[in-house]
Amino acid sequence: MVDAIVSSLLEQLISVAADEVKQQVGLVTGVGEEVTKLASNLRAIRSVLEDAEKRQMQRDNAVTFWLDQLRDASYDMEDVLEEWTTARFKLQIEGVDDDSALALAAHKKKVRSFFCAVSNCFGSFKQLSLRHDIAVKIREINGKLDDIASQKDTFKFVENVRNNVKKPERVRTTSLIDEGEVCGRVDEKNELLSKLLCESSEQQKGLHVISLVGLGGIGKTTLAQLAYNNDEVKRNFEKVIWVCVSDTFEEIRVAKAIIEGLGESASSLSEFQSLMSHIHRSIEGKKFFLVLDDVCDGDYNKWEPFFLSLKNGLHGSKILVTTRNESVARMMGSTNIIFIEQLTEEECWLLFKQLAFSGRSFEDCEKLEPIGRKIAPKCKGLPLAANVIGNLLRSKNSEVWKVEEIGQGLLAPLLLSYNDLSSNSMVKRCFSYCAVFPKDYNMKKKELISLWMAQGYLNADEDEEMEMIGEDYFNILATRSFFQEFEKDYDDDDIMSCKMHDIVHHFAQFVSSKECLWLEMYDNKESVIKPSGDKVRHLGLNFEGGASFPMSFFEFDRLRSLLIYDESLSNSSLSSSILSELFKRLPETLCELYNLQKLDIGWCEYLRELPAGIGKLKNMRSLLNGDTDSLKYLPIGISRLTSLRTLEKFVVGGGVDGSNTCRLESLKNLQLLRECGIEGLGNVSHLDEAERLGLHNMKNLLRLSLVFDGKDEEGRRKNQQLLEALQPPLNVKELGIVSYGGNIFPKWLTSLTNLRDLRLKSCVICEHFPPLGKLPLEKLTLYGLTTDIPRLSSLRIGYCPKLKVLPDYLLRTTTLQVLSISECPLLEEHYREGKGEDWHKISHIPHIQISHITWH
Repeated sequence: MVDAIVSSLLEQLISVAADEVKQQVGLVTGVGEEVTKLASNLRAIRSVLEDAEKRQMQRDNAVTFWLDQLRDASYDMEDVLEEWTTARFKLQIEGVDDDSALALAAHKKKVRSFFCAVSNCFGSFKQLSLRHDIAVKIREINGKLDDIASQKDTFKFVENVRNNVKKPERVRTTSLIDEGEVCGRVDEKNELLSKLLCESSEQQKGLHVISLVGLGGIGKTTLAQLAYNNDEVKRNFEKVIWVCVSDTFEEIRVAKAIIEGLGESASSLSEFQSLMSHIHRSIEGKKFFLVLDDVCDGDYNKWEPFFLSLKNGLHGSKILVTTRNESVARMMGSTNIIFIEQLTEEECWLLFKQLAFSGRSFEDCEKLEPIGRKIAPKCKGLPLAANVIGNLLRSKNSEVWKVEEIGQGLLAPLLLSYNDLSSNSMVKRCFSYCAVFPKDYNMKKKELISLWMAQGYLNADEDEEMEMIGEDYFNILATRSFFQEFEKDYDDDDIMSCKMHDIVHHFAQFVSSKECLWLEMYDNKESVIKPSGDKVRHLGLNFEGGASFPMSFFEFDRLRSLLIYDESLSNSSLSSSILSELFKRLPETLCELYNLQKLDIGWCEYLRELPAGIGKLKNMRSLLNGDTDSLKYLPIGISRLTSLRTLEKFVVGGGVDGSNTCRLESLKNLQLLRECGIEGLGNVSHLDEAERLGLHNMKNLLRLSLVFDGKDEEGRRKNQQLLEALQPPLNVKELGIVSYGGNIFPKWLTSLTNLRDLRLKSCVICEHFPPLGKLPLEKLTLYGLTTDIPRLSSLRIGYCPKLKVLPDYLLRTTTLQVLSISECPLLEEHYREGKGEDWHKISHIPHIQISHITWH
């Protein structure tokens, strides 16, 4: 919504970048005052945005138009700031920046001084022209904002003091429920009751907290009501208490509600200390069941006094929390978290039918059922949707039933969750951006974070990483149930991708206000885009059946994102020879994209070279060039990409002109690298190259791959010395060593105390494996060693708690004399003497030690 855009723009205006604009553009008379006025206008407008957006929700067309104007002006100002910083950056790269030109002139010979002065002069002219252009644009935008600010007074908006904004009120819940109106949730109810009624073990100290977590409207409160009113639950607990906490956590109100739930009066108590003491005394010796419904506040310091008082209850007492936020559930110390999933389509239909058909004749119900069965699936398993739509259609005729609009009643609960994000306007923008994807789209987390980054949503301080901020924002949205259907990495349980519920996606489209558009392009006819191009900022196009690129695309003159998905390339009429020629090299014009942050050219198997001017792309953070088999060297400009965090493939040497290709020590400048794959180590001509690199000093490096290629005896000997010199920093977490030709591993390998993932591939000459028991490994990959380690005599594995099995070819090695397994519970069980599933595969080894028990 507009508030998020205006807030983030204000943050930019008071940032270092905006200060620079003010100083530099201020050289044009009066512009400094214009920038100050701009910020003042935005602050005045922002103070009424809460009320304006509430009236927009009520379908006030005049207010909606006013907000659209404000949104456009805010985006225009963001564009001006971006244009300024980009132009300044371009001037610096081209060597015509004032300071750089003066420094250059001071160091040149007298013969060249004249030409440098001329260059400096032209650079100054360029900057003056740039300042003038930016100044004109700021004045124009301020004129628009003046009009918008004056118009706000005609609407008589209610002004809110920032940080004291009255949020939309949540409906207060009670423990009352008509169980006859509940559809489904049988399994969830039984699971919850079993956890409530089971006796806590004596070893389990402290409070026993169970949390129900899920999207707003998914049915958390309904489940809590079913449990609260269950007869067996009431018999099991001496006291059952219901408290609706809601978003504004008022400690005194909640404390009084607990006391009243205990059957006592709290009217004479007003001090928080007195209330806590009263709860502590009243709860003593009582087995209680407390429901805390709709908990939003995750501040542990506010809840701690309640925890301390409630601990005085009898052992076996239970607390049930309902929340939309998984982080809140964990803060509450939940021993069990139950994630509430969607209803089945049939359950949704039964709930919808129960509400929409209430009071109708049998003939009416029979007539409306076919339409109702088409409407019910649109609820997508969300009970709230079935409830809202069913109630809306209860008194409507069959014509109204054909309307597909869900209605304001469904968006309001999601708006509450959205407003919970108000402390950070950029998280709101990250959420609304997701409307650019189609419904049921599987969003890749890394791709999504890269797109947020490209939009400037992930502002980082000097000691922060944008990628980490993106992870935080993603987790905020995930834990608040905006995302669902997570696909996780098998090894570390990290979320790889997710989806949005259709209703949440509909809400994202609502808050993005037509800024995001996704279109499916079909057939081979000329494609036309119908929507108004002046509102769309983010466009996604999916091409199927050979559809042509829409010419009307060029009307989208305010576009900030263009996402193109086309799986028909394999069916293209272009021959493979033409395609391979197209992908052999990238154009030099690519290097004029000064703000480019991510370049993904992975799997371009024909790509032979990168543009020589790639060093201009100093904002580049990710170069994804893995699996580019034809790429045998990198241009020397790579060493100037000092913002790089990911470099999938760094090829050492090669090429026809060694002076223009990267050497190993070129990596030394890339101190921010977090992930790097180094290939072509056989091209390292002198050992001191590795020593000058000082890989161990690259403190940010977490993932490293080293690929060798020495085949002859000389190459193998050099491999061994080179690998010893390529010691990674101690904080490296993932390490791969491929095609290593030495016969022993480096001494530093056992000193990597943070190493979690080790991959050893095609290390064919190695006679001894390193003592892995000294490493905190979670994942070990051994590949390509089938017949190539005939001299392997000792294999020691330790502290690999997730390792389940060893490859058979290792165990079949006839030279293996020693096998040691320690602190690997799954592995130990698998190979335990006489009892393990695969004991017979290792019993021939002369010396076996498993969990400090030795067999000979």
